Amino acid sequence: MADRVAPRRPGMRTVLAIFAAVTVLVIGGVWFSAAGDRSDTVANAPKTAAAQKSHPARDPQEAKADDTAAPRELPGVRECGVGKPVVEPKIITLNCSNAGVVASDIKWDSFTADGADGSGTVLVSGTAGGSPASFPARLRLYDVTKVDGMMAFTGIEVSYTGATPHAKAKEVYTIA
Repeated sequence: MADRVAPRRPGMRTVLAIFAAVTVLVIGGVWFSAAGDRSDTVANAPKTAAAQKSHPARDPQEAKADDTAAPRELPGVRECGVGKPVVEPKIITLNCSNAGVVASDIKWDSFTADGADGSGTVLVSGTAGGSPASFPARLRLYDVTKVDGMMAFTGIEVSYTGATPHAKAKEVYTIA
């Protein structure tokens, strides 16, 4: 007669190893799916060049005000230092390394050859909760420089009018 061996039940070490492997796979899947959501937020953020148009002089009367003076080229803002400067942009990428900080819905109070002042909303991605947080702010363009033969602003000062993303009421960015 043949001895029958009873089926062995898995040992505690085997059960723990399987549990650990399944846990690692589940946590890795959740982490990777959240990473995709974060990258989609940045990818879906409006980009300066695609959402803007250049404007000639603001007011036809302004253009006719001084016929004797040579027309002065209005500087613009280049998208992260690339391309043709855009006059009176509606969106400006402030952090070009990851496009995680963008000024949008900009309304300009003044836009001259020496500087520009306006207001808008600063969107900051990568905040708790996953969706971009928005902060109302005053914006000031300054430091006009000739870049690749075109006049462009190379600095922007952001003064938050309410809550701030980094506990600073004022931030300065280089936007060459």
